[in-house]
Amino acid sequence: MKRLKIIAPIAIAFFMTGCVEQPKPLYNYGDYSDSYYASKKNICAESSLKLQKSIEKCIESTDGTLSGRVPPGMYANLGYIYLKGGNSEEAISSFTKEKTMYPESAHFMDRMIKKIKIAQGPKNDN
Repeated sequence: MKRLKIIAPIAIAFFMTGCVEQPKPLYNYGDYSDSYYASKKNICAESSLKLQKSIEKCIESTDGTLSGRVPPGMYANLGYIYLKGGNSEEAISSFTKEKTMYPESAHFMDRMIKKIKIAQGPKNDN
């Protein structure tokens, strides 16, 4: 009888914790980690495209997270992929979004944007 008095509250507490809703993650990385690893292991256009799609999907699915924000570095990484693909305007846009969302990255993002603009050269309005 004494054992039942001891085991019953423990069993009830154990089963009650199973009913508790799991907390939302702070950020949603989706399959970013696997895609990033695959892109570094097998460097090719296909793996780079998969990584780009993974990051874009991650950016779109921020609603189910505790912070409601894109994880740090995602816009910067996407911008770098755009830059490698020759899409400078999209790269600048992504770097600007990273800088806006995470002000601590402003110095680095500003340097990246400046280097892109220098590489583009002066624009002619004629």
